[in-house]
Amino acid sequence: MQYSADGQSDGTATVQFPRPGFLASVFRDLGAEGERESDGAVTGRPSGAAGDGPSDGGPSGGGATGAGPTGTGPSAAGSSAPDPADRGNGPADEGPGHVGPGAADPDEAVAAQARAATLTHHRTRVVQAEHDRLADLLRRAALPVSAMDFESQLRHYQPRPYPADGPGAAEDAEPRWEDFAPAEPPAADPDSGPSRRLLDSGYQRELAQARLTHQRALREWRTRRADAGSPAADESRRAHEAAEEARARAVREYNESLEECRRAYRLAEPAAVESLLERALAAAETATQDLPAPCRAVYRPLTRTAVLDLDLPPLDLVPSLTGYRLALDGDILPVPRPPADRATDYLRLVARLALRALQAADAVDTDEILAGVVLNGWLRDPATAEPLCLVSVDADRDALARTRLLPPGTPYEERDDEGVYADAEQDEALVRLRQLGAAVTPDPYDRAGVRPAAQAGATVPAASDLSANEFAQLVRDLLTRGGIAQWSVRLRGPAGLVATGEGAPGSALPGRWVVWASRDTGSIGAEQIETLAEAVGEESAERGLRLTTGRFAEEVLDLTAEESHRHIHLIDGDGVRELAHTHLGLPLATGG
Repeated sequence: MQYSADGQSDGTATVQFPRPGFLASVFRDLGAEGERESDGAVTGRPSGAAGDGPSDGGPSGGGATGAGPTGTGPSAAGSSAPDPADRGNGPADEGPGHVGPGAADPDEAVAAQARAATLTHHRTRVVQAEHDRLADLLRRAALPVSAMDFESQLRHYQPRPYPADGPGAAEDAEPRWEDFAPAEPPAADPDSGPSRRLLDSGYQRELAQARLTHQRALREWRTRRADAGSPAADESRRAHEAAEEARARAVREYNESLEECRRAYRLAEPAAVESLLERALAAAETATQDLPAPCRAVYRPLTRTAVLDLDLPPLDLVPSLTGYRLALDGDILPVPRPPADRATDYLRLVARLALRALQAADAVDTDEILAGVVLNGWLRDPATAEPLCLVSVDADRDALARTRLLPPGTPYEERDDEGVYADAEQDEALVRLRQLGAAVTPDPYDRAGVRPAAQAGATVPAASDLSANEFAQLVRDLLTRGGIAQWSVRLRGPAGLVATGEGAPGSALPGRWVVWASRDTGSIGAEQIETLAEAVGEESAERGLRLTTGRFAEEVLDLTAEESHRHIHLIDGDGVRELAHTHLGLPLATGG
């Protein structure tokens, strides 16, 4: 509406045209579609768009730009209320740069592509962070292990002095004025007397402050002297002395209990050995506290072997993706890693954890109680009832002495094309683990398990429950106690061993022997006795010993009764258990 000078309406209307593209957006929101000609132009013209009436549809009417101030009605009101029939014709007046209905906005497409690229980059960064964490775990899992022996666990008591008897107690003398008096100001005139310096206002202020400080210190000193012999001070001193006595007693009792544990450990008591081993294994995990890998220990005094059960990390710890990429259609696609690379990375971490546990057990055994260590690495999945053994190591003391973790500076060899992920055959941790004769799964993600070298069950195992090294150690201990020295193993396998030894003259087993020991559940036939007799001749030995945890057939007993085979001696399962009880003082469970 137009207003006159006195502020009243004059009855005329002024049309406010919307911004370009407004009508087109309104038409799109209403769902109207305009009819287009073959050349892309919109047919039809909105009625009254230029101020014409509804009846003015000819070419001459198109040239009129308005009907004047007297025009009223819908045609005179402009295009603020267009005819519904002409809604599809509005985009023709939006200019040459307008995107018509149904066409995609190029700016929106570019923005969507940018958002997808940003999201792709963010997801790739997350995957890269997982790779960096794995590389850091590999580095920290290869750090050397500090020995947790008894000496390192001893506590030392250092008394704390009573505060009143502290270092400043001997120097708590009466405050002297000389220690508080300020320095006199220098004289401006050498010939002026001291009275001139006393008139210095700054010096007078310093002097007054010093006197106040001296009086305060003197008052506090006198208060301390007065309180030194008060009942409250005596009670405080007695409380301090009682607390110090309690601290000293706690340290003394702890060291005494530790010494008792050391005596039990030297006597190879299972509880003491297991306690020491588990403390050492727990201390070895400090470098990777964010990667729980608990390890439990069971000590078997019969074979002086520790069986360790190591819980391995979950399989999803190793990244399964290399990153993400943006497809041409705008989809974000994951880039998976080769399954062989992922399996190698997991086995590399498992090897470091296994070597760390072995070294911790070896480092803590300063009194050489252990003859060997068996380690089983178990993958425990809540979805499955039974754990899966992925790695098993059966190492004797000599092998453990040669086993060390990777150097902390260069735990793995980096190459430009592979970074921290080197070939599994070239990874030093896996190479050292296989040098110990470890059984390692070929593919942990395929759930391909290995047979444990020994189960960490009861401390009194049966012969069939022993590992290969345990069985060899048991046979050696039995025959060494019987008199055979210079023990030399020629062949050894999971089922048994072949060894030679020398018995001192006058002992229970004199002369040179060839020993064939095996773990069997069935009976031994005559052909094995013939084979042993041939080995005795080849070794220029005097006697042969066939030891088995099973039994011998009747034909074997008849054969050894003959003159030609009387140099062959037999020990069956009952004899092995009897020897263990006689010479070692320890039982061997039945069951093969």
